Amino acid sequence: MNTNGQTLGRLSLSTLILIVLAILILAPMALVLLSSVSDGVPRPGSLFSNGLTLEHFGVLTSGLVTRAFGISAATSLVSCALAVAIGGSLAFLCARTDIPGRRLIYFAAVSPLLIPSYIGAFAWAILGAPGSGLVNILLRDLGLPFQIGIYGVEGMIFVLTLFYAPYAFLLIHSSSALMDPDLEQAASVHGASTGQMLREVTLPLLLPAILGAAVLIFTLSIENFAITYIIGNPGNVDTLPTAIYRLMQSIPSRVNEAAVIAVVLTTGLILFTLFQRRLLARRSYATVAGKGVRPSRIKLGRWRWAALVLPAIYVLLGTILPLIGLVLVALQRSPYLAHIADLFQPGALTFKAVTDVLASSQVQQAAINTASVSVAAALGGTLIAFCLSYMVNRTKMPGRASFEYIAMAPLAVPAIVFGMGLLWTWLLLPIPIYGTIMVLIVAYLAHQMPQGYRAISASILQIDRDLEDSAVMSGAGRVRAISYVTAPLMKSGLTATFVLLLVLSIRELTVPLFLFTSNTRLLSIVIFDDIDNGLLQRAAAIAAMYTLAIAVLAIISQQIQSKRNGEGASI
Repeated sequence: MNTNGQTLGRLSLSTLILIVLAILILAPMALVLLSSVSDGVPRPGSLFSNGLTLEHFGVLTSGLVTRAFGISAATSLVSCALAVAIGGSLAFLCARTDIPGRRLIYFAAVSPLLIPSYIGAFAWAILGAPGSGLVNILLRDLGLPFQIGIYGVEGMIFVLTLFYAPYAFLLIHSSSALMDPDLEQAASVHGASTGQMLREVTLPLLLPAILGAAVLIFTLSIENFAITYIIGNPGNVDTLPTAIYRLMQSIPSRVNEAAVIAVVLTTGLILFTLFQRRLLARRSYATVAGKGVRPSRIKLGRWRWAALVLPAIYVLLGTILPLIGLVLVALQRSPYLAHIADLFQPGALTFKAVTDVLASSQVQQAAINTASVSVAAALGGTLIAFCLSYMVNRTKMPGRASFEYIAMAPLAVPAIVFGMGLLWTWLLLPIPIYGTIMVLIVAYLAHQMPQGYRAISASILQIDRDLEDSAVMSGAGRVRAISYVTAPLMKSGLTATFVLLLVLSIRELTVPLFLFTSNTRLLSIVIFDDIDNGLLQRAAAIAAMYTLAIAVLAIISQQIQSKRNGEGASI
């Protein structure tokens, strides 16, 4: 009887969890799909009364979508190739050569991650705007006969490359640092030159990391809304995400056609990811042997110092210039600038815009909303991720495998598509949270569940379950054993996950784009609206302080992660 009761309890809990995951994740995705084949808009009372039709798929042949598809494909492929080339080169220099200052190179390569991509795009709009951009003014002052134009396809490729190269760096650097040196030494012993060894041994062994980085960056690029909108909108250039946004914002709203594009975009990303996995499954790429060795470093000889040019240029373009642009625009007294030398005149710079921003009730409310939503989403996300990871990795609960698949599903859905689905979900459900801070918290919980789940799972798998079972055998209940044994041992992992989700929540722009109201605006929305409305100085002031806060949180997260890695080695 007791066994039957336990089985029934587990089944009930499993069902409850699946219902919660279905509401948070599956329902938004299903509503987007339903809207694409429905002749009406998902609204309370009309969900099942709408008829089914395929006529909305005609939008795929319209000029807006065909152009947006071509531009999305071109910008994503080219920026992906460039980002992998730049990030991979930096990773190889840092991990496999005797280049001086490797720690500084590592920081230079990942530093653009401290700047949210939409702020980076805005910064380069400030720097590279035709005629009025700071870089163009400097070029004109120097008498150089050319100017840069950031608005357009080339500008989108440039900014996407700058801010996604760090992902390639991190993936390829990790794989390079763990490579078994015996494979390369064997090639050298058999007479291979350094170039032949790199081409025929090292590069093929790095192929999984390179392809993984390429798939990740291509996916991030093709679903990116913020960069492509900020850089493309002034030049009347649309990608698929910006086309979805335009259709949703048009009057009257073309919701169903936007859903069609969303479904096609999501399907394409899923198929692309499956193709990559199938391609890699055909070969073995094992590079780590069961011995503690490190790959040898390649001596660059006379090119050792010259190799510093690439990381120097990258950190200049990806971090230093954007930050300088934000600070100068935030501090300049006059919005009109004829010469760069004017910035060094007495009284040319002032903190008025900064003090005005700090005193603005709108900005203060947005800051309070951002802090409230981010902290609540990080706390809730960490708790939910811990519960899910524990059930998947430590229990035999029915349906636990499906928990993991559903939790990871948002990775395959572009943020702007997920935002659409969340909008319709919480308009339809008889829970009055739409238009409140709560709907933003729920949206972040759903969208960031994959990151939270992965981070917690990595931590919980480091803890030997025998420690918890020993407490249970000594008379402690399972909940008490988790509270007094497992959770304390995961303290660093839980803290790191909380800070990760906090940073992701603070940086997020696209998901809340359809969910905010005038009373629930976030700082990211305020910055985006100011950019869209031409309030560049205020946007720059907010963005500069915003970036500083994110950088501090990211540094704290890195310190926690370093401490966690040190503890993990002793568990």
